[in-house]
Amino acid sequence: MRKHIIFLLLGMALILKPERVNATHIRAGEIIASRVSTSSLTYSFSIIGYTDTGSNVKFGGGEIDFGDGTVINIEEGSQFGIVEVIVDQEKQIAFNVFEIEHTFQAPGAYIVRFNEKNRNAGVLNMDNSVDTPFYIETRLLIDPFLGSNNTPVFLVPPVDEGAVGVRFIHNPGAFDIDGDSLSYRLVVPKQFKDREVTNYTDPNDPKFYASNFSNGNENQNGPPVFSIDAITGDLVWDSPGAMGEYNIAFIVEEWRKVQGEWFNLGYVTRDMQIIVDETDNNRPEIIVPDQICVEAGTLINEKVIGVDQDGHQVKLEAFGGPFEFDVNPATFQPFPFGADYAPQPREGIFQWQTDCSMVRKRPYDIQFKVTDFPANAQNPSERVGPSLVDFKTLPITIYAPAPTGLVASVQTGRSISLTWDEYNCGLADQMQVWRRVDNFNFTPDDCNLGIPSNGGYELIATVDSIRYTDENKSTIYRTLFLDDNDGEGLAPGANYCYRIVAAFPEPAGGESVVSEEVCDIILADAPVTTNVDIIKTDRSNGEIFVKWLAPFQIDQVQFPPPYRYKVFRSVGFAGNEEEIEVAFVDELEFTDTGLNTVDLVYKYRIDLYNNNGTSYVDSSSPASSVWLSLAPGLNSINLQWMAEVPWSNISSDHPYHRVYRNWVVEGSADEIVLIDSAEVTAQGLRFFDDGSFNDMELSQDRNYCYYIETKGGYGNSLIEEPFLNKSQLVCAEPNDMDPPCTPLSFSINDGLDCELLVEAEGCSVEDYTNLISWELDLGDECEDDIANFNIYYTQSLEDEFKIVGANVIGTEFSHDGLTSHKGYYFIRSVDRSGNSSTPSDTLVFDNCPVFELPNVFSPNGDGFNDVFTPYFDTVDGRTIPDFASNGKCPKFIESLDFRVFDRSGGVIFSFESNSGQEGNINNVLINWDGKTNSGIELPSGVYYYSADVTFDVLDQSIANQAYNGWVQILK
Repeated sequence: MRKHIIFLLLGMALILKPERVNATHIRAGEIIASRVSTSSLTYSFSIIGYTDTGSNVKFGGGEIDFGDGTVINIEEGSQFGIVEVIVDQEKQIAFNVFEIEHTFQAPGAYIVRFNEKNRNAGVLNMDNSVDTPFYIETRLLIDPFLGSNNTPVFLVPPVDEGAVGVRFIHNPGAFDIDGDSLSYRLVVPKQFKDREVTNYTDPNDPKFYASNFSNGNENQNGPPVFSIDAITGDLVWDSPGAMGEYNIAFIVEEWRKVQGEWFNLGYVTRDMQIIVDETDNNRPEIIVPDQICVEAGTLINEKVIGVDQDGHQVKLEAFGGPFEFDVNPATFQPFPFGADYAPQPREGIFQWQTDCSMVRKRPYDIQFKVTDFPANAQNPSERVGPSLVDFKTLPITIYAPAPTGLVASVQTGRSISLTWDEYNCGLADQMQVWRRVDNFNFTPDDCNLGIPSNGGYELIATVDSIRYTDENKSTIYRTLFLDDNDGEGLAPGANYCYRIVAAFPEPAGGESVVSEEVCDIILADAPVTTNVDIIKTDRSNGEIFVKWLAPFQIDQVQFPPPYRYKVFRSVGFAGNEEEIEVAFVDELEFTDTGLNTVDLVYKYRIDLYNNNGTSYVDSSSPASSVWLSLAPGLNSINLQWMAEVPWSNISSDHPYHRVYRNWVVEGSADEIVLIDSAEVTAQGLRFFDDGSFNDMELSQDRNYCYYIETKGGYGNSLIEEPFLNKSQLVCAEPNDMDPPCTPLSFSINDGLDCELLVEAEGCSVEDYTNLISWELDLGDECEDDIANFNIYYTQSLEDEFKIVGANVIGTEFSHDGLTSHKGYYFIRSVDRSGNSSTPSDTLVFDNCPVFELPNVFSPNGDGFNDVFTPYFDTVDGRTIPDFASNGKCPKFIESLDFRVFDRSGGVIFSFESNSGQEGNINNVLINWDGKTNSGIELPSGVYYYSADVTFDVLDQSIANQAYNGWVQILK
């Protein structure tokens, strides 16, 4: 049993064997679960109940349902010892807990339920609480993919006091030892798993406020509010309206991020009670620091102060996960030490010696609570009316120190090696390697962890660690990384700069401070591209100016000048499809014409040839044009741009990109002028235009046109910079609500029928691709409005269409990674305001099944036609010439049931494909070796077969086919 459960309120514990009687007694409770072992599915469950000591009925006469068919009656289980602690004799509150282990037989989602008769009497906001059963539940998700998990625990008791007309605040002090994220929501208390308590009423219902509901809050200027903060868990009732006991319930859900996706791991339901009394007392106040963020190893030493405006004595308490640690737990010592209540203002010291084992992404929440003691003036030891409280949460973030010893060194093959010191802080399991071109100076502030978002760095690798579990430590054993740009080589002439960050495993997560930056320069021994500059924006006559430097650090003895240069162009940022040669020149520049610079991004690569142009020497790194996107808003337009280039467009030396626009003065719709600059080192590659640069608000009746001039460089003192490159000219209207035009001439796979497509693909294809293409409406109303396209797809009209291509630029999209060709598609245009067009026509492309069987085979062991199988180019990795020359292979088959018969009609061989393996060719090859099912070799002769085949097609009229034929065995 965890210590926070046993010692939560324990001054003295007593193991009882209470007499079981069904009657009133339960005030509040919850079910807590902890994983006993990572090698089994055994959990320890703590059933916690708070009871009314005014009843002679003891806790523990209920029933536990583990959600897997196992139900245990605690009343009949004499082995269950129950711990009871009297929390407050005056308020008649006792804390009870019993613990039980249970092993689940398989992963899955389980709801663990506890039900016991009955609740305590007199609860105002439900009918007949004395005869209402008490019910709580906890949901567990056991999934090996998500890892081991424990439910959160609640460190603050669930029975609390409030006062009529006084703002009530409570926090359950939820702590998740795994570091999972928690969220909170209110629910209605239940009496059974499928039944809420009878006539439950919200605590702030008007019936509890007589005639003052409209001014029922503490300030008497508005109605009362009852809510729980979904993030912090602060439960606020501002404020109670009538004396009495109220029960409420809330759920605390666990969330874990795995591979970038959030998963709900389950929840714990807490049913709690609020006891409201009347008083003239005022709430005390607790004063705590706003937040703390420290490096692991820091000693936290903070003062907490409790004050009370009525001058009452106060009690200070602290709750939170750090108090539960076995090593270096936090401590809280109110002064005077040992006193329950003491005169105010009262101070307490919170101390916590942090270490690397405590690093995590989410802050640790410490709940500080102050409680006053409204004493009788004649008898100070006697309390008059309810004590009031104040809660404050102190978030504490523990981060890891920066990695040290990072060194960069240029290697052959345009690569750079990185080395660093071993990293021994906590359980860091990865070292992130970040890269940019040109140095970027910044000093991390407190809690400014990881890489700055505006720094222009790219995550290029994560280096795994090795964990020494016997010492509960982890160190990065790979202190070396070679950056060769994924085999493409780094850009000649570029100054590459690196930083590393230690990352910690989920679910706790967390990052270190970023390391210092190190840089090194790749020799300029190949062409060095400096410009891909759009000089004319047009859909058919656009122009781009491309410029580069000669390889000024090349071995001129081995490669004597002068040089010639081939210019290659491709479309899109990826730039790896349909690359074509567009020039072969002696100069160091080239203007490319006849381009669609309105809709397309172009990428260029320069190849270096010797002086007679016959021998290839080396290549530049590819560089793209700048693409500008507009997002209109209310009397404003947001600009964002990007480019895939080997230099840096976020440069500390050249931090401002220029923004050009029309309509700067009246009547200047065609005049594009400089309006402002964007400080990209601070805000990234974006700019917000609301007309404030000249105090002229943007008008929704005007079409505003922009282009950006970027500034960049390689960070190499031998290369003059900045490089100036312009984007395309693009226009948009503020407050645009009109949808764009629908795409035209929509087609799939260039109009090829399935048979021709499959024949071209051959037999070895495993991942299928559908090429989606369309045309633009070139009318005046449409040509400048479309920004991109969304492609929708479904395999069945019974399912919803989903976007498979989002924000596609250009007029085609390859839908790859498919298991077959079948499916339905439509397209929507999207304009720069985010408006979508009406859908295009829905097109369908169906599979064309192929299944043909030969009529002869020779199972003689010579490696040639040894098995009977559908026509296919390989069997067990061996080419079969007769079959290969046929050029056919089984395609788009879901299932196959094949049988061979003797002359009397008896089945002598049978084969069925495995279910769940649709599309797997090996699943339907049959591979009959000429033997019976019992392994008897059959003689030469003719044998008859039947084959029932289910094809993977949309057209169900051809989905099921029966084949009957004969096959001859030759030996």
